[in-house]
Amino acid sequence: MPEQRRPVLLAVDDDDHVLRAVRRDLSRAYQERYRVLASSSPIEALRVLDALRERGEEAALILSDQRMPEMTGIEFLVEAGRRFPAARRVLLTAYADTSVAISAINEVRLDHYLVKPWEPPEERLYPVLDDLLSDWESAYEPPYQGIRLVGHRFAPATHRLRDLLTRYRLPFRFEEGTPGDASLPEVVLPDGRRLARPGHGDVVEALGLAMELSHPHYDVAIVGGGPTGLAASVYASSEGMTTLLIEAYVPGGQAGTSSRIENYLGFPSGISGVDLTSRAMAQARRFGVDVLAPVEAERLSRDGRACVLRLSDGKEITAATVLLSTGLSYRSLDAEGASRFEGAGIYYGAALTETESCAGRHVWIVGGANSAGQAALHFARHASHVTMVVRAGSLDSGMSAYLVDEIAANRDITVMTTTQVVAADGSDRLKRITLCDTATGRLTTHDAEHVFVFIGARPRTEWLDGLVRRDNRGFLLTGPDLGPAAELPAWDLPRPPLLLETSVPGVFAAGDARAGSIKRLASGVGEGAMAVSMIHRYHSES
Repeated sequence: MPEQRRPVLLAVDDDDHVLRAVRRDLSRAYQERYRVLASSSPIEALRVLDALRERGEEAALILSDQRMPEMTGIEFLVEAGRRFPAARRVLLTAYADTSVAISAINEVRLDHYLVKPWEPPEERLYPVLDDLLSDWESAYEPPYQGIRLVGHRFAPATHRLRDLLTRYRLPFRFEEGTPGDASLPEVVLPDGRRLARPGHGDVVEALGLAMELSHPHYDVAIVGGGPTGLAASVYASSEGMTTLLIEAYVPGGQAGTSSRIENYLGFPSGISGVDLTSRAMAQARRFGVDVLAPVEAERLSRDGRACVLRLSDGKEITAATVLLSTGLSYRSLDAEGASRFEGAGIYYGAALTETESCAGRHVWIVGGANSAGQAALHFARHASHVTMVVRAGSLDSGMSAYLVDEIAANRDITVMTTTQVVAADGSDRLKRITLCDTATGRLTTHDAEHVFVFIGARPRTEWLDGLVRRDNRGFLLTGPDLGPAAELPAWDLPRPPLLLETSVPGVFAAGDARAGSIKRLASGVGEGAMAVSMIHRYHSES
């Protein structure tokens, strides 16, 4: 902490000899955490306190002698307490004044008194002050000097910025804005700059998180920064390939929104998606991976043997090979009125982002797979109650057994099976949902302000239509699933496609967007590593 921002310990005594001794002992024990000030005049000391308050600084402890000509120590400490009510106040007295000091503790709420002399300070001074300062520190909230996000709690634009800052693991303070203020949301940076209604790219650039390309041409460009893409980037770069990772939002993918991953090898106590993916990002950068985010890949083409990617920021990237690890997007809730409340009561993923908002509230989870189960258990630690709305007849068919068991044992979670959300209602934010029991057709309406949806996903592959072959659900076909190489229009190699190679030579696919993939975190990471070995083989052939 800068020198002028450290909380202050103020000593006041009109006896210069005593004042020097107090200052010496205070400095010896506390100068690393506090700024020690001293004054021989209570009037001047009050001016010092006024100046501290004007500058927004804090006084943690004020120690004053009782017998002073301008005012008594008790009178001074009463005035000091009006300026800094939370500061601990200690009276220095002679033995003859102990009865006065005891009365002051009871009558004007002084915190302690010390009889002069206090030698040795290790026995008679420091233990007392240590306890008082420990109490003060436990209640003290230092002035916040980090990122502030000002907005409307249930506005979609505010929610998106909260999610962005959370996913980047950037500490920030949320402040509710003035109703009707059209300039919100606003991001206020530590240096005082204000970003009114910023896009994600504006925030990333302003915070110095954007990276510049360090190569005119890459050995491999990876589209999608989820676990598959991150794993591939680490393996490719560590083996000497120039590697570019392109992510449309925040590196981490859907795994980055997971509140807790408990079945990933090597983490017996589990790990949050943000923690796991931030570690992977640090690892990728250590090996020299260039990362572009948030930037979308909009078109893929070929120029001879080179692959060309056109990006949403207008850049064109060339690479010898491309790995498509675009992952999945959550499916939207098919309920009347639901689209009105996206980011204003209905959320897709984002369990970590909204945790604080849901403290002590009723939370609804829609879905019955692992991501829904993880979210339910996460919110059960913070919400008043969690209700899961599950279309199937039980959780067993779509969820890992360990999650099913934990949910069944949790009294704060209710599971409603054979049930669907059919309508959502409210004004500027979600207020109610209508549920349908699919077994009986019975409709019920419930108050609901926090609904989190985990009902499956679709591959992010529309931008590849017409170039890379996909199945009828949009998943990328690779290897044997492509059929005979002779029937692939873009295929010009003497061999058939490799196991993770698409219908275009040198373009590979891995992870959840690939047809036939297992849709698990560990398998996605494994496919990322496998893809790099096949990219090596492709390079050796060229």
